[in-house]
Amino acid sequence: MADILLAEDADAMRQFLSTALTRAGHRVVSHRNGRQALEALDRTYDLLIADIVMPGMDGIELARRAREAAPDMRVMFVTGFASVATEGGKPAVPGAAVLSKPFHLRDLVAKVKHLLAA
Repeated sequence: MADILLAEDADAMRQFLSTALTRAGHRVVSHRNGRQALEALDRTYDLLIADIVMPGMDGIELARRAREAAPDMRVMFVTGFASVATEGGKPAVPGAAVLSKPFHLRDLVAKVKHLLAA
């Protein structure tokens, strides 16, 4: 079981992800944008899952700031814009995983399991 911080601006997707991860045995704290999620870093999380394109603070900026606060936290982006997760062919956030939308629930759970085992 892992503590997961989730940042996703689409209400339905945020609820879907939160429910799926909770059913998989994880504890999930979810927020509708990067700024709110950043404020939640007053405690330790094993994994940050963030949409890349969000108003206010995008997922890449959130991940960079989160890594400053917790360098060992794993990061996964869920996005319809996977190419945005790289800069010049390199990951925008080193070691971050990317799950492209649309995806199946089993893919999400498998990717999270793989990231947490690494």
